[in-house]
Amino acid sequence: MVEVNFWGGLRVLTDGSDKIEVEAKTVLEVLKGVEKKFPALANYLENQVSVVVDGRIIVSSLNEPVAKDSEVWLIKRLTGG
Repeated sequence: MVEVNFWGGLRVLTDGSDKIEVEAKTVLEVLKGVEKKFPALANYLENQVSVVVDGRIIVSSLNEPVAKDSEVWLIKRLTGG
C-alpha cells in the first residue's frame, strides 16, 4: 500500500482526511485509488492537482513508478508564466 497525503485545500473533499493508503505501482494507479475512495475529487484531480513523488513533481508521465515506501503528495497545481 502507498500512503497518499493531501494538501489542506483538498481535505474539504476528503471528509477531512489528510492521508489514505491505496494499492498502486504507478502515479495513474494512485490517482485511480484516490478517486475510488473519494469520487468527489475526480474532476479536481484531472485539472487542479499535481502529484509529488519523493519530492519530484510528476509532469510528464502517469506511468511513473511509485514504490510502497514512496512519499506521495497531492498538491495544488502550480501555474504561472
